[in-house]
Amino acid sequence: MILSTHNERKGKEIQAILTWPDFTVITLKTAGIKGIAEEDGTTLEENAFKKAWFAHTRAPLFWWAVADDTGLFIKALRGEPGHLAAEWLRKDAPVEETMRYCLKRMEDVLDRSATFRTIALAISPNGIKYMGTGEVTGQLLKAPRVPPLPQMPYGCLFVPNGYEKSLAEMSVEESNKLSHRAGAFLQLRTTLLSL
Repeated sequence: MILSTHNERKGKEIQAILTWPDFTVITLKTAGIKGIAEEDGTTLEENAFKKAWFAHTRAPLFWWAVADDTGLFIKALRGEPGHLAAEWLRKDAPVEETMRYCLKRMEDVLDRSATFRTIALAISPNGIKYMGTGEVTGQLLKAPRVPPLPQMPYGCLFVPNGYEKSLAEMSVEESNKLSHRAGAFLQLRTTLLSL
């Protein structure tokens, strides 16, 4: 299965969730696929499909393609940035700048509740689509305790309800037990195993 990402941490997280006997998950880089998909959809599902389709059309024969798209929905900002989380400030903005922009938008905001939602989508070698969804609610910190992870500007600010660590402070194993991405891929894994 080719995961349509160049983000190695994300690759490790998803490999830990999806891997089962005789099944391998590799990233675009490992597959030798260059470039990235254009994420110009209007929903998480559309963007996940665009990314998965990008890998599907470039994958070797008989390989599955899988991708996800995640949005951050901040209650006090009426759901912003939503599916535009990756480009909230601007396209290709450094993660530190996007994180600081989020903090600026949340300055003096008392209700810091937010929800991460993820759509995980797989395309079979013959083009059939399968999907899983996941979400986690939490609170945004007023300042990060650790730097943001590559391509993940909000994880250092987001503390899931019932936990003390932000997502960026957690190990891959810890985050896979509760994260929105893990939930979506676990649901997708269950679907694929039932085929």
